Amino acid sequence: MAYIDYYKVLGIDKKATADEIKKAYRKLARKYHPDVNPGDKESERKFKELNEANEVLSNPANRTKYDQYGENWKHGEQYEQAQQHQRSQQSRQGRGYGGFSEADFGEGADFSDFFQSMFGGGGGGFSSGSRGSASGKFKGQDVEATLSLELRDAAKTHQQTFDINGKKVRITIPAGVSNGQKIKLKGHGNPGHNGGPNGDLFITFNIEEDHQFKRMGNDLSSDLEIDLYTAILGGETLVKTLDGTVNLKVKPETQNGTKVKLKGKGFPVYKREGEFGDLYVTYIVKMPTSLTDQEKELFLQLKNLAK
Repeated sequence: MAYIDYYKVLGIDKKATADEIKKAYRKLARKYHPDVNPGDKESERKFKELNEANEVLSNPANRTKYDQYGENWKHGEQYEQAQQHQRSQQSRQGRGYGGFSEADFGEGADFSDFFQSMFGGGGGGFSSGSRGSASGKFKGQDVEATLSLELRDAAKTHQQTFDINGKKVRITIPAGVSNGQKIKLKGHGNPGHNGGPNGDLFITFNIEEDHQFKRMGNDLSSDLEIDLYTAILGGETLVKTLDGTVNLKVKPETQNGTKVKLKGKGFPVYKREGEFGDLYVTYIVKMPTSLTDQEKELFLQLKNLAK
C-alpha cells in the first residue's frame, strides 16, 4: 500500500494545532462526503483518506508516533521494544542485536530500512517473549469505509459489491441495519507484514432520509392526508407501508393530527427474522378550497345549527 502523507491529505502544515486539524477535516469532509457526491468513487476515496488522516492526527499519541515513524507508526511500540532488547544485548555482548548498534538509530536514521530488516525478513527479530513473535509477522492495517443505503434498501436483506483498495468485496447486508452502525469483515483490510494476517474492514452504514417515512428505532412514522368529509363522517383510505398498500378505516369525527398505530408495519428488527416495529400514521385533514356558493351556504347552515 502506497504511503499517504496525512498532513497533505488535510492540507495543513506539520506544525498545525489541534483546532487547525479539526477545522481542516470538517471543511474537507463536507466537500467530499458521500451524501454530497453520490456515486462518485473518487470522492469516496478522498473521504476515506480524510477520516484516516483525522483519526491519526487528532490523537496526540498517534500523531507523535506518526511524526516519528511515518508510514510505520503503527509499529512504533514494537520498534521501541526492539531498541530495549538491543540495549539489553549490548550490555551483555557489547554489540547491538542483529548487528546494529544503538548509534545506528540516532537522529536522522532511516526507520523504513530498520523496519524492513527487523520486521520484513532481514537479520534479527524478536525473542519468543516479544509481542511481534519470533517470525516478525504483523497484522495489516485495518480499513474504514462508509456505505450509504436508502431506507427501503436497509429494510431488506440484500447483497452489495464495492471496491476496497482495488479489490471487489461482496457482502450480505441483513435487514434492519441502523444509521451509524458498524460491522467488521475479518481479513478484508490491508495485507499483513511478513506473512502476517490481513487487517480487518470496518463498514459504517449511512442510512439516507426517506421522503415518506421517518425512522425511530424499529418504528416508522408517516403523515396521511384525508379530506374534511372523511374526517367528519368516517370512511376508508389507503396508506402506504414499506411492503405495500393497506386499507385503513377512519373513525367519524377524526381530528387533525390524530395518530394511529399499524402494528407490525414498521422497520424489520436487525437479525430477528419475522419481527417488525410499528408504523404510526398521523392524519392531516385537508380543508376544501374553491367552494361554490351552494357549498358555502350549506356550511353556513351547519354553523347556525351548531349554535
